[in-house]
Amino acid sequence: MTFWEVYLVGLLVSLALAVVGWLGSLALRNVNLVDSLWSQFFLAATLTYLAFVPATGPRAALTLALVALWSLRLTTYLTIRNWGKPEDRRYQAIRARNSPGFAWKSLYLIFGLQAMLAWLISLPLLVAVSAPAPLNVLDLIGICLILFGLVFETVADAQLARFKRDPANRERVLDRGLWRYSRHPNYFGEACVWWGFGLLAVAAGAWWALASPLMMTFLLLKVSGVVLLERDIAERRPAYRDYIARTSAFIPWVPRRVEGDAQREVAP
Repeated sequence: MTFWEVYLVGLLVSLALAVVGWLGSLALRNVNLVDSLWSQFFLAATLTYLAFVPATGPRAALTLALVALWSLRLTTYLTIRNWGKPEDRRYQAIRARNSPGFAWKSLYLIFGLQAMLAWLISLPLLVAVSAPAPLNVLDLIGICLILFGLVFETVADAQLARFKRDPANRERVLDRGLWRYSRHPNYFGEACVWWGFGLLAVAAGAWWALASPLMMTFLLLKVSGVVLLERDIAERRPAYRDYIARTSAFIPWVPRRVEGDAQREVAP
């Protein structure tokens, strides 16, 4: 099979996994399941690429190990976070806009769309597992960036989970730890992971595969991440306005001084 034929097989596998997840969401009457499924699309795509490429390259086992580590960590975290919880506010809004018939519409609006996005973003993974180019210094930089991003988002998620477990923090904003320097340090870590995979593709000779981390960064900043989460949070939690005024949205940076800031703690 050619490179692009293998890539299309990855799409078919992703869509099949989306259908399985959709059926599960019908049984649960809750589409939160797609959050846990998101990183599994990438793991399934990587395994598919490994199974169908004519010959694997020197980055194959390394790429699979890194994708599996990232995927299993994120799936475990999101599954625990969403277990027994009502449907996320984002999905409730989509359900309201697309009812009646949301049960069927969610197949393409939620599960199919995320499967397609994951497939598009997975392109550097196919490059990395199949390219015959020898390992070089860009691979080392990419690996370091992936591991840095993975640790960064893991610490950020752990800090947020610990903060939310304390009932006293219910109406507060988290501005300690990594959240002091970025309003979305978990998303910043996620972007680092994907720029790291992009570098693995560049190291293999495919600079054009950087379109994938660019797409992931755009999604995190402008679509499903920062913009969506902060659309109405200042109205629900007025203290978040101060947090926005002094804290970088994405890239960690020293907080700005804001006159009259009481340095309150609030969870997004």
